[in-house]
Amino acid sequence: MPAPLDIDQLKTFAAIVDAGSFTRAADSVHKTQSAVSMQMRRLEERIGKPLFVKDGRTNRLTEDGEKLIIYARRMLRLNEETLAAFDENRLEGLLRIGTPDDYADRFLPEIIARFAKSNPNVELYIVCESSNDLGEKMARGELDIALVTHNPRVRQSEVVRTEPLHWVSSANHTAHETTPLPLAVGRRNCQWRQLACSALDSVNREYQILFTSWSSTVVASAVLAGLAVSLLPEAALRPGMRILSPADGFPPLAPAQIGIMRRPGVPASLMNAISQHISASLDNITPMPLAAMEESDQGFVQMRPRQRNGHLMPGW
Repeated sequence: MPAPLDIDQLKTFAAIVDAGSFTRAADSVHKTQSAVSMQMRRLEERIGKPLFVKDGRTNRLTEDGEKLIIYARRMLRLNEETLAAFDENRLEGLLRIGTPDDYADRFLPEIIARFAKSNPNVELYIVCESSNDLGEKMARGELDIALVTHNPRVRQSEVVRTEPLHWVSSANHTAHETTPLPLAVGRRNCQWRQLACSALDSVNREYQILFTSWSSTVVASAVLAGLAVSLLPEAALRPGMRILSPADGFPPLAPAQIGIMRRPGVPASLMNAISQHISASLDNITPMPLAAMEESDQGFVQMRPRQRNGHLMPGW
């Protein structure tokens, strides 16, 4: 019977992927660099495949390394959940979480499911409002942690994910060819609304705001119905949407960023636990690359999942 994989080796392997280097990973797992290198040699021997390949002065994952990191993260999470289930000193209390509704749709199911399994005695209080309102609630101490659109001019947050922001239209309609261009966006102080208007102004594209809502469902519905054009981050693209490019007359957009805000004074054990679950959940979201979106004979945009490399995307 094959020997089981070593959890400590997998933990070090994941640390290297997250940190981007053996040296930084050694600091995070409190080992010497030589010890980290030894662990990776033993892990490669156990797997029977090389996990890293030299790329100039850095190391990057091989195809087998990318495959292993997916399983390694699952095993590490299950290990943590198993230990937590038998921990008599497990976390208890109330944790107040804020997020815009579009982030809630995409991220909260994974976050809540994972956190509840390992911390069944912690009550989660969820607030879904705009990033601006959440920032104000954080300032008043009404929330413990919030996922927000990162905007350093308005509020301070730690960037945890970055992904492309796209102009989108319906694949079955021609709203993007209309003049003035019909838009579906957030309210006046919405960062993405301001970005959209500034970008269109920069190319002298005439537009008209027809739909205003904080609800991502309302905005996406207007787009899919062919009533308006909007802008969405890559992970929020839906079947039936078409990405609009400069060839369609739409200027490129700056990437979308997600930030975490934390309230000082929350017990470190509780804050660290939820922060780790949020980071792991964001890492599990698989964005749709442009190459995975193809137009079918019926004109619909089909979306096919791509293989992830296990890295937490820097930023959004």
